[in-house]
Amino acid sequence: MEKVKALHFLSGNGSFNQELFDEIGSIPGIELKLIENWESFTEDELVTIIQDCDVLIASRAPYIPDQLAENPGRLKYICYLHGTMHRAIGLPIIQSDIQVTNWGDRAGKNLAQDSLVLLLSVFKDLPKRIMAVRGGEGGNISSMGSSLSLLNIGIYGFGFSGREFARLVESFGMNIRVYDPFVKDLPAHCEQVNSLKDLFANSQAIVIHAGLTEGTENSITRELLALLPDQGIIINTARGAIIDQEPFFDELKSGRLRAGVDVLWPDNLPADHEARQWENLIWTCHQFGGSAWPSEGLKGRLRPFENFLNNIKAFVNGEELKFIIDEERYKKMT
Repeated sequence: MEKVKALHFLSGNGSFNQELFDEIGSIPGIELKLIENWESFTEDELVTIIQDCDVLIASRAPYIPDQLAENPGRLKYICYLHGTMHRAIGLPIIQSDIQVTNWGDRAGKNLAQDSLVLLLSVFKDLPKRIMAVRGGEGGNISSMGSSLSLLNIGIYGFGFSGREFARLVESFGMNIRVYDPFVKDLPAHCEQVNSLKDLFANSQAIVIHAGLTEGTENSITRELLALLPDQGIIINTARGAIIDQEPFFDELKSGRLRAGVDVLWPDNLPADHEARQWENLIWTCHQFGGSAWPSEGLKGRLRPFENFLNNIKAFVNGEELKFIIDEERYKKMT
């Protein structure tokens, strides 16, 4: 039986993971080809090369030529090794018969866990307590909010990560409200609201899990922030540009709100920026990931790539793929 031909264009940005591609190459029935120095190829040359493979294991570059949508050759499946793909894969490919998947729910699970860590830390004012202890004090700090079970929490965005966050916090007994104009179903322990204004007006903490689109960029405004109560909480592990940063920082500088964010916009602050000293802000610098324990070995190091590997194996075996990107999901992506 002819082997499935898989192709990957090597990138010079340091994103190549040798162990991942060793694992892909070891899948029975697959023939893996890695291409270097492709940057000088013309679009027609790229098309010809891609047409000769069954599976394209794609990264952020090169951009996959749209003309493959009309004439894909052998190409039947693109396994994209990241989340958002607008700069690498165009809508014509998504609308074609070529199946496209990305990292699926893997990042969503991590983002949900990150949001929970930040929420718990901010709710109990850990930065303030740590700074006080290091300054020789710490015995006289009282946090706003007596119990998580009484917290009114609003989730903005209910895709993979928002849904997973709601699952994680269900056992706390919080009052959970959700705003997502695209959501079709909610778990029984969540209440849907029809606007961001309703979400902010009825929440003591907001957790952001929306994608960054034209509709969500700067959608958290000064007016919405003002609806939160004193000592209200903002958690953001999604995209920094969803929040209008100037009024957000104004609220934090005044001490009225608390926040735990992995992302800002721009996604950096000068070394001497005053926000680095605010005890009501936790900022994890968009570096909230972790590494596998050494005892987990190769299996642990490959765990972040499970969805990719499972889908490639499924394709080779003629089985159904998971996390296929359709036009609706593509348009909602960050």
